[in-house]
Amino acid sequence: VRAETDPYWSIKFSPDGRTLAVGTDRHEVRLWDVASGQPGPTLTGHIAYVWAVAFSPDGHTLASASDDHTVRWWEMPSGKPRTTLTAHTDGVRAVAFSPDGRTLATGSNDHTARLWDMPSGKPRATLLGHTGDVHDLTFSRNGRVLSTIGRDTTVRLWDAASGQPYGNLDSGVSSFAVSPDSRMLATASESGTRLWDLTAVQPRASFTGDTINLWSLAFSPDGRTLATGGSDRRVRLWDLTGGQPPAILAGHTNEVTSVRFSPDGRTLASSSADGTIRLWDVSSKRTRAQLRGVAIQMAFSPDGRTLAGGDWDGKVRLWDLDTEKVRTLTGHTAPAWQLAFSPDGRTLATASDDDTIRLWDPSSGKSRATLTAHTNDVNGLAFSPDGRTLATGGWDLRVRLWDMPDGKLRATLTGHSQGIWGLAFSPDGRTLASGSADYTARLWDVATGRARAVITGNTQSVVTLAFSPDGRTLATGSWDGKVRLWNVALPSPSAAIEKICRSVNRDLTPQERALYLPTDRSVTAVCP
Repeated sequence: VRAETDPYWSIKFSPDGRTLAVGTDRHEVRLWDVASGQPGPTLTGHIAYVWAVAFSPDGHTLASASDDHTVRWWEMPSGKPRTTLTAHTDGVRAVAFSPDGRTLATGSNDHTARLWDMPSGKPRATLLGHTGDVHDLTFSRNGRVLSTIGRDTTVRLWDAASGQPYGNLDSGVSSFAVSPDSRMLATASESGTRLWDLTAVQPRASFTGDTINLWSLAFSPDGRTLATGGSDRRVRLWDLTGGQPPAILAGHTNEVTSVRFSPDGRTLASSSADGTIRLWDVSSKRTRAQLRGVAIQMAFSPDGRTLAGGDWDGKVRLWDLDTEKVRTLTGHTAPAWQLAFSPDGRTLATASDDDTIRLWDPSSGKSRATLTAHTNDVNGLAFSPDGRTLATGGWDLRVRLWDMPDGKLRATLTGHSQGIWGLAFSPDGRTLASGSADYTARLWDVATGRARAVITGNTQSVVTLAFSPDGRTLATGSWDGKVRLWNVALPSPSAAIEKICRSVNRDLTPQERALYLPTDRSVTAVCP
């Protein structure tokens, strides 16, 4: 291609690589045939510099952004003008299509970015927050996150569907780039280059007590209370609805290793290195009973009548809570770290430092099977809500999924760089969460075995985690002494509408509905 003397401000290849589009200071977009090097059509219509151009993923549309405050769409390969977008109030510096081609994002000198529905050209959302020109933007590979960079030297992340902000990554940024797999963002500034994990879920809240190491946490069945236990020998009950200080349950004389709510939510069991298990009345916050015996971790049977605990000597004990009689199951040759009852109560699974998982008949106490794929200590264990899958995690850095009841290994999930402490299924069984000594938690798609997100922010090992009953919140407990609550589900379109209407306290105008409401075509409700 023979260059001319006038500057080219932007240059892009078509998806098939056959066409090159350039934006110029002559207010034109020029097209070139890559194979022959011959010029194609010249697209005219802008009345100022063309700062940016972008092809749609299917190559049928070209968008151009200009200093004349407009964005134009052109039909490819003919170059026929299709439509003009005019909402920006200053020059448009950046333009990008989402990977599925259904959204166009634009950035402007008016300090905003905008999202437009394709192919209708209707405005979906205005992204406010930058205090300088928005001069570059890019979508993540899955299309869920939009990154923008402004002359205010900040990078901002946005939900590409709703336009809601995720937050700021850095200040003083002069340039940024997204990795090919869209999992990492690199930013360059005067202070150096930083890498950011774009898959990390954002925290909703953080709780800190006096404890140094946090060993266990559990949601109450109604999701209104979170129980935690750790090295300060106390159990804390956190009110998740009113923001009140936690209720503190004192009585243990050594660190608390496990806390579990009974299925009806009326009783909380706490086990301690002091050799006792305490049963607390959740309503009165008083000890209802005290059992003798060591339990590293515990599990209630689905009917709430049996409590299982694993000991450092590998023995598993079953307490009948009506009679307080205890039975002992033997077979493990090292500490039994985790236990889980199947949802129907007919199987008890235990995980041990002897690298095995055992399946027991809790009524007879007999061992049914031993699962042996792990090559190091097994510390994580969880049944799916339907009982068809058992998840296990260990210090071999692997999460394994087993078909139940036959115990056949179905999948091995890799990604953690240190040992795995805990596992939890979402209530719908579609997502598995894992906590690790690498300071992260990961969310996995159970059907495909692929990682959905990496949760960063803990400053020590993530040793325990739990989903809220509605599945929208994940709690993680870390040895940094903090409990963090993470939003792991985006609001539904109806919830977004309700929030907007509640904020403005009036019906929205047609223009406001087009800008701010979700684009889900099934949503027709407006403010009452």
